[in-house]
Amino acid sequence: MLIDYHTHHARCGHAVGELEEYVKRGIELGLSQLGLSDHMPLLHVDPAAYYPEMAMPLDELPRYVEEAFQLKEKYRGQIDLRVGLEGDYIEGWERQIEEIVKAYPWDYVIGSVHFLGEWDVSDFRQVHNWEGQNVFAVYERYYDAVAKAARTGFYDIMGHLDVIKRFGHRPGAALEAETVDLELHTLTAVKKAGVAMELNASGLSKPVAEMFPSRRILSAAVERGIPLTVGSDAHDPLKLGEHLGQARALLHELGVRELATFEGRKRTMVPLELK
Repeated sequence: MLIDYHTHHARCGHAVGELEEYVKRGIELGLSQLGLSDHMPLLHVDPAAYYPEMAMPLDELPRYVEEAFQLKEKYRGQIDLRVGLEGDYIEGWERQIEEIVKAYPWDYVIGSVHFLGEWDVSDFRQVHNWEGQNVFAVYERYYDAVAKAARTGFYDIMGHLDVIKRFGHRPGAALEAETVDLELHTLTAVKKAGVAMELNASGLSKPVAEMFPSRRILSAAVERGIPLTVGSDAHDPLKLGEHLGQARALLHELGVRELATFEGRKRTMVPLELK
């Protein structure tokens, strides 16, 4: 079964293409399942005063959900659509996040950490925030947030687990053992929470030129029996499915034979198809 569970469209402000364009492209690619998973609206910063084009406005959220479920019915029999959300975890804003997660009949919710306070570590416009930082200390804050996100119970899939490396900032060889400890502590939290994790192929197109998470983290997740799924994190219909062949091949090499899929927040494992 060919799937792609991580996509974004024009409503989020930094992607292109309407939802239906993604659906049609998914059919062209022969996807069995396509997950729609646009960004949760910004909660902890004022969108009017923050960097523009970060996420869909709050008043667009119900329109997104309505359109996605309409498309799910319209294309039933041609492609199996799953309606999701990439729900940022922001410490201190758990109540507001939970309200959004519970307000709609999602098929799945991806738990991603982009923000450390008001710093979006995945935004190319904010790379200057690394200046003068202790890189390992930033990694500590980041992985602590990911572990806390997993423990909330809000999410079905933990997204791009090590996106903190996106622009190539790493603690370095001298702190490799300590960095591994952070990664394993986070995986322990994911495993204990019983949630799945994605292999996000988009990192191959980013400055770090490596999927999220790294082979090292992925191998440790496989050893722990953490369910895995795949996503292209496409922000353009033409990027749908990009690099997922490499992602599936890596999972197969590591012994993975099934992928996690979701409907109505319930997980079903399906065969991993190499194609």
